[in-house]
Order: sequence, then structure tokens, then C-alpha cells
Amino acid sequence: MGVSKPPNVNEPMCPSRLVLEHVTSRWGVLVLAALLERSYRFSELRRTIGGVSEKMLAQTLQTLERDGFVHRDAKPVIPPRVDYSLTALGEEAARQVWELARWTERRVQAVEEARVRYDTVREASQ
Repeated sequence: MGVSKPPNVNEPMCPSRLVLEHVTSRWGVLVLAALLERSYRFSELRRTIGGVSEKMLAQTLQTLERDGFVHRDAKPVIPPRVDYSLTALGEEAARQVWELARWTERRVQAVEEARVRYDTVREASQ
């Protein structure tokens, strides 16, 4: 039996690519970041993450739960109560993407300036 190679995200069939896609997706980042603060009920989380549809939030939560990042706690009460929180693995991932999210907030002006420069050069050369 051969020795398995460690994951390499640069390889086309590496399973880590799918994990990376889930935690860095548009809504994945925002869900992980919000849950880093505290646990949320679905409707609270949807209000916290502006612009996400119910369908996309439900899909994102389900994907992150399947990957082991989110814990879904359904309470047997009427009306039903479901809370979402991070697992230890989810907290680790959330801290990583939170830093990236904060960096983008700090550097968005530099990115916008770079876009203007790029567009100006492109327009001048046409």
C-alpha cells in the first residue's frame, strides 16, 4: 500500500479546495465572522448579515455544518428554536477569515485607487 501525499491545494483534485471554497465563499466568510461573536438564531443571523437570502443562508449554514464548522442546536420547544454556533474547528477557520475580512476593510481604498489607475490606463490605450 502506497504512502498518501499530504493535501496540496494547488492540485486540481485536492479535497482542501472544496473546504477553501466553503470558508471563503461570499456568505461563508460572513457567517463564520458573525458566529465568532456569539451564537445566533437563523433570523438574527440573517439580519446581522445584510443582503443574504433565506435560501442562501440556509445552504451556507448546512454546508458549514456538514464540514464541521457550525453546530446546529434544535431545541424541542414550540415554536421551534434553532441556534447556530461555531465548533472548535469553525472557530479556528473563523479567526482566519475574520483577519482577511478586516484586512479588506482596511485596504479597500487602496484597491479602489488601483482600479481607477488600471481603468485609466486601459481607456487611454484603446
